[in-house]
Amino acid sequence: MIRALRRQFDAVRLSGGIPMEACAGRPVIVCANHPSWWDPAMFFLLGSLFPAYRQGFGPMDAAALARYPLLERAGLFGVDARDPRSVGHFLRTGRTILADPRSMLWTAAQGRFSDVRQRPLALRPGVAHLACRTQNAVVLPLALEYVFWNESRPEALARFGEPVFVRASERPKEFTARIEATLTDTLDELAREAESRDPARFSMLLRGTAGVGGLYDLGRRLHALIRGERFERRHMMEPRRP
Repeated sequence: MIRALRRQFDAVRLSGGIPMEACAGRPVIVCANHPSWWDPAMFFLLGSLFPAYRQGFGPMDAAALARYPLLERAGLFGVDARDPRSVGHFLRTGRTILADPRSMLWTAAQGRFSDVRQRPLALRPGVAHLACRTQNAVVLPLALEYVFWNESRPEALARFGEPVFVRASERPKEFTARIEATLTDTLDELAREAESRDPARFSMLLRGTAGVGGLYDLGRRLHALIRGERFERRHMMEPRRP
């Protein structure tokens, strides 16, 4: 997955940090929007930022998982959104996973590919139902967006939102609304940073392949040689980190 991200993206970037302290000692449910086929690969990479004891799991369309059975070894389990019985399977499997407070469940809670500008997000209620049935669970909103800046390949952007905790006697419908509001705020903030096209606002998690290649880069290389300059494949210079 990491190799695929490196080949297909200019960079993977994280806005802000990760609220590790809020997650300490609690089972974590990551609740993300679902803009792209690349979201599971992003989950895999972002999961590596958490402590090694945090084992990650996640639901995946059962038909798709049947075509890639090796993904079950990576912690994925099948769900079928068209089958009402699948909700019960998701809740039972999720509760088993989250019984261990070191576990993390990564979910694309919209349940379908959706544009990042869609409002309301229309999250499915499964995450809230699961959190309300899991002792000490914390829901961690995750905003994802894929945009083109100055390079031939897109940027993969991510931002974690404020953790959301279940309140006493809170119903799943109310909790879903709070998760959705926090995720919406997180998406809006990530959109503002994406619009700035400023890499200094992000931490780089992964550097992809630079340049366009072919005659275009050959011409740029000759131009730099004639001017006595160093050839830079990238159009956008990255900020220097201290």
